[in-house]
Amino acid sequence: MTVELLTSEAEARSWIGAAFALTEQQWAQLDRFAAMLVEENAQQNLIAASTISTLWVRHIADSAQLLALDGAVEGLWIDLGSGPGLPGLVAAILSPRPMLLVESRRRRCDFLRAVAGELDLAHVEVAEAPLERIETRPAATISARAFAPLDKLIALSTRFSTESTRWLLPKGRNAVKELESLPQPWQGMFHVEQSRTDADSQILVGMGNIGAKQRGKR
Repeated sequence: MTVELLTSEAEARSWIGAAFALTEQQWAQLDRFAAMLVEENAQQNLIAASTISTLWVRHIADSAQLLALDGAVEGLWIDLGSGPGLPGLVAAILSPRPMLLVESRRRRCDFLRAVAGELDLAHVEVAEAPLERIETRPAATISARAFAPLDKLIALSTRFSTESTRWLLPKGRNAVKELESLPQPWQGMFHVEQSRTDADSQILVGMGNIGAKQRGKR
């Protein structure tokens, strides 16, 4: 199926509004998050300066599309290497699901907490630690926008997965190459979706307990 690309800020906003039937409060939260992101970017490098003029396409819609791929899943969403809250804070604005933002850098965690506090996102928890130090808990969804190469990402996060866990992993133009580098039992758990925000980017969407697949291979 061909995906219609979002090529302008107006198209990105229109798609988000249609896909999620946003309330006035959610629009206000997204607008404020976008403003805080730009403001904070002057203090620490959260996003490439060249992407500020296309913020809604490159970052807001790019994050929101992951929630659209998640279907009607409920339960804990863990966002690995959340950085400036992409996609975690965007998903938290669009959905009331509990959200765990894992980020090891203190200044970025300070920003995540500031946004969650100002936007009254009480369902957001910020974990300021490397993933290896985070207590294991079952995740309904695991996302990672720019966390680690696929094999390392899986090795570090599989303990959070269950048979029903949905994996949402934007991997740019290297998605297929990274997927093909995985052991065969893992490859079969994923399929590739075209990004709505970049013709050259793809998203790996998976389902299941990768750790169980690994044990079954032994």
